[in-house]
This record gives sequence, C-alpha cells and structure tokens, in this order.
Amino acid sequence: MRFSVFTASTPDWTPEEVVRHLAAQGWDGVEWRVVDQDPAPDEAPQPGFWKGNRATWPLTGLEAALPEIAALTRGAGLEYSGVGGYARSFEHDDVARLLAATAILGAGRVRVTMPLLSTGRYPDLFDATRKDLEWATGLAEQHGVTILIELHHETIVSSASAAMRLVDGLDPRHVGVIHDLGNLVIEGHEDHRAAFELLGPYLQHVHVKNVAWRPVDTAADGTVTWAHDWAPLRTGQAHVGRYLRALTAHGYDGWVTVEDFSTEVPLAERTADNLGYLRSLL
Repeated sequence: MRFSVFTASTPDWTPEEVVRHLAAQGWDGVEWRVVDQDPAPDEAPQPGFWKGNRATWPLTGLEAALPEIAALTRGAGLEYSGVGGYARSFEHDDVARLLAATAILGAGRVRVTMPLLSTGRYPDLFDATRKDLEWATGLAEQHGVTILIELHHETIVSSASAAMRLVDGLDPRHVGVIHDLGNLVIEGHEDHRAAFELLGPYLQHVHVKNVAWRPVDTAADGTVTWAHDWAPLRTGQAHVGRYLRALTAHGYDGWVTVEDFSTEVPLAERTADNLGYLRSLL
C-alpha cells in the first residue's frame, strides 16, 4: 500500500509547506483539495478544514495553477493519489474542468461528489445521477482518467451496496469507489470483507480517518442524544488495524489516503504520527 494525505486535513499549511512536510515525513503522495471555498469566518480567522484552508487550490483559475501544482508535487518527490474535487455529478462544466485538469497533471483519478439526500427524493436523485455518471464516465475515458465516488454519509451513496447499485455496468477503468472508513462509522457501515468483495473492480481508493459517537444530551425521560465527532486514528470507533488487515487479505494494494480531522495533536506531529502508526499496522 502507498500512503498519502488529503489536504482538506492540513488547513494550516500552504501548498509549499504541505509538500515539504509530507516529503520529509516519508509520505508517498498527496491528494490536493480543489474547490472555491469560503474564507475563514471573522470570529475564527485562523484556517479551517472547510473554510480558509490554505492547502486548497481554487477551482476558479485552476488551469493556470496546474504548472505550479505539478512543480511542487513532483519537485518534492511525491505522487498524486488523486485530486480531491468537490464538483457534484450534476455540475457538468465543473466536472469537465476537473477531468481535464486531472489528465494534464497525470494524477489519474479525481473525486466527483454525489447529491445530498436532503436535495430531493432518493429515486429521482439516483436516476439523475446515474445519467450524470454515464456522461462523465464517457468523458473520463476520453481523458484517460478515472472518476472516484466516495462513500459518504448524508449522500445517495453512504454504503458500498448503494454505490455498487449506482455504478454497476459502468466501465471500472473510468469510474471507481472510495471506501471511507471514518464516514462509514457515521452512516453506511457494512462488513468490510463483504463490501470489498461486492465492489470488486470498483474498489479503487481508500480514505482513512476516525470518528467517535458521544452523548451530547439527556432528556428528562432519560433518552440520550448522540452525535459524532472526529477522533484520532487510534481512539475512534473504527479499528484501523483490522481494516488494513481486511484490505490486505482482499488483495488491495493501492492508495490509502489519510484525512484526519481531529485536532488534539498539532498538525505536523499528527501527520508524522499517523504515517508511523499506519506503517506499524502492516
């Protein structure tokens, strides 16, 4: 397996700092976040994972930034595990831009995000997204790249079963699935071995983070309300070691991309420790 970091989880670093730290720590690759993000809010001006993230490349003007992205990545001796795009499947112009950029970079794969459940009736969303993916897969073939669909809570593909139903019959050379350990703690968990076997050739990428459910409120009648929160790799509810062993037993030997959104440990220490921990588990 090869290990990379998704830069959504490195908001404090500039792209120059990302490649310097990751290369020095011994990571194999980087997965760049690409999105037109909102600035950090006035009440919290420091960079955040989702707003004001310094390690994010804007989608607007992306084409002009490609030479710099390539020079930084290759200059540090890192590879691309993929491009972390945020264009939704129905945003055809943005999807096309990301596919073209991925081909120019030689990054191979790019994430295209799926509709949120809150945006419509599931059957309607599913049918429209299937048509979108048929179009996008054809375009990906023209560019010689692969679209990645992430298993993600609150979307139409929270589980391997749902994703398989969506992509079944499409060309696995140009569309695949990101199996995300942390997201599945929130929604969509299925036995890992069964999920890997179900996905077959569509299992093409892995994201690793961890999550813990914590009680946040107790009503007068004793009913407890729980909420999920990001946790370090060692202490969340998912057992990372068992997960990696299941991947190995299945024969998976591709990219494992870390997106650790916990904040208990400073960023540089966190990324270095995560890599050491993952390698120790293998």
